[in-house]
Amino acid sequence: MQRNVINLSRNKRRSLRKQESGVALLTTLLLLLLMTGLSLAMVISVRSDLLVNGYYRNFRGAFYAADSGLNIVRQQLVNQLSAAVPATVAINTQPIPAGTEANVVSSVNTSYGTNYTITGSGATSGSWPESFHIDTNVTNLTLVSCLPQGTGAGGTCPNPTGNPSSYQYQYSYSLSAIGQAQGGEKATITDSGNLTLLVSTAAGSSSSSSTTTQSFASWGMFIDQQNICSGSILVPGTISGPVFTNGSWTFGDTGKYIFTDSVGSAGANGGFQFSGGGPCDQLNAATDTNGATTIAPTFNQGFNRGQPSVPLPPNDFNQQRAVLDGKGMGSTAVSNTERNAALKNISKTAYPSGGATSGVYLPYKTVDALGNAIAPTLTGGGIYVEGNATVTLSPSGTNGQIYTIVNNGVTTTITITPGTTPGTGTTVVQSGSTTLNITGVPSVQDSSSNPTSDATMLYVNGSITALKGPGEGLAAVNDGTALTVTAANSVAITGDILYKSEPVTLTASGSTPADTLIPANDHKQVLGIFTASGDIQLNNQQSDRNLQIDASLATISQGGTGGLTNIGSSISNLNIVGGRIQNNIKNIGATTRNVFFDRRFAANGFAPPWFPSTTVATTTTTTVANNTTSVGAPNFSRVQWLYKSNL
Repeated sequence: MQRNVINLSRNKRRSLRKQESGVALLTTLLLLLLMTGLSLAMVISVRSDLLVNGYYRNFRGAFYAADSGLNIVRQQLVNQLSAAVPATVAINTQPIPAGTEANVVSSVNTSYGTNYTITGSGATSGSWPESFHIDTNVTNLTLVSCLPQGTGAGGTCPNPTGNPSSYQYQYSYSLSAIGQAQGGEKATITDSGNLTLLVSTAAGSSSSSSTTTQSFASWGMFIDQQNICSGSILVPGTISGPVFTNGSWTFGDTGKYIFTDSVGSAGANGGFQFSGGGPCDQLNAATDTNGATTIAPTFNQGFNRGQPSVPLPPNDFNQQRAVLDGKGMGSTAVSNTERNAALKNISKTAYPSGGATSGVYLPYKTVDALGNAIAPTLTGGGIYVEGNATVTLSPSGTNGQIYTIVNNGVTTTITITPGTTPGTGTTVVQSGSTTLNITGVPSVQDSSSNPTSDATMLYVNGSITALKGPGEGLAAVNDGTALTVTAANSVAITGDILYKSEPVTLTASGSTPADTLIPANDHKQVLGIFTASGDIQLNNQQSDRNLQIDASLATISQGGTGGLTNIGSSISNLNIVGGRIQNNIKNIGATTRNVFFDRRFAANGFAPPWFPSTTVATTTTTTVANNTTSVGAPNFSRVQWLYKSNL
């Protein structure tokens, strides 16, 4: 019984085991299916990530390509603007030529209007194959403003003034770049704003030594011998026109000094004399103080000390020769033989070959080159008087000039009436009942003896004991008359000598100072008075004791001692319209003295005819503006930055 039960249990277990066959295989298959699903999910996930990352990479690459392209093109704008600045530009000329911005736009559109690959270089070459191009319809570069700066600059770039030391350019710009990724993704970025560029200009110069001829009339005051701290001072007041001395100026504390133009001296120091027993300091300075007193002249155009000395004329040979030939050139004295060949008196008698003691002579001929008799024809530049004389100047008609000369008791009147062209017109000489008509008028002659301009040299080989106009306040020198009066010895001025038309103002009016040019009164009228060996003497015979002289006055020569000096009664008010050029300062005996510089003498070499001149050694400095141009770092000011993707 027991054995049967045991067998039954065994059979039952066998039957149960038969029912469980294949479960392991099914489990294995299920596990394999699960693993396959998981693997497939992982593959899909990884691939999706790769796709997403690839798209993001290309998308960002397109963005960076566009952004990099903008930076490249924007820098190219600066590079090409800088390249347009030449190494050298003319003074007062802007360094970036007008229209450059249009050329820059055209250039960048050409260079970057089609795909431009950013490949890198060196070890990174080809590592980033994105590209970009710009939208050529958007590219714009416009000049907004250009301002010259520094060195008294004014105006704008097209018309700068003052030789600016820099130029500030401001441009507005607009750019649009389309970035292209390797996978086809695109991104567009638009950038607009302002670009400021500073172009500096450092002026350079080249120097060369040369000599120039300068008329002494170009100085308002020239004193050869002015010793520093010698016991006398320069008279205070307003002094107009350029001022120079071959010595040194000494200023006092008894009044104010105002110099309207440049002041120069060969001496390195200025003298400052303090009154009341004070010291006279010698300083390389423009001002000086002693205790509570300061001497500070006003130098509107500088006080230049230690300048080269100005050579003086050795004699008046040129002035003598100007009468004979109208050229006034030569270093030797005029001989009696030369006078005999060129000069004749009213009786058509030649100047004596052995010399003369008196007489009025003019350079004219009565026969032609073939020896045929002709009407008297003037050949030279003026009037020659032998011996002492008095001279009265007066106008005739609209442009004629009358010379009344008293020499050795004989009165000779010469009336010069110019024609329409230089050298033409008539010269009429009268003495007593005799009249001589001469064809032509005194004039400046060129090297071929052709008249170039009407001008007269009145040379007195002696002293002029009285020089004046027709009366106080009356015109003496006509419009259009160019005249120099020269004496071998002294010239005494006894009355007013006035221009018919005053070329400069004699009083200040509001902000307009005295000695301001009056253009409507400039008729080329000019008078010079010169002596190389004597003084210009003031011997005023006018009852109100006032005196006016419209002329440049020169008493100057090498080794000379001449000056402007008073030999008569004191003068209440002395006006000089022109300038004074002297070897020495002397006593003018005037309560009030005014010197109004004729500013026509400061321009274009205008001066009295054959007036003494000097050869000045100069260093010519040629300024080359912007020969070292430099362009500063650009300053960008962004107004708008717009980004969008193109899918």
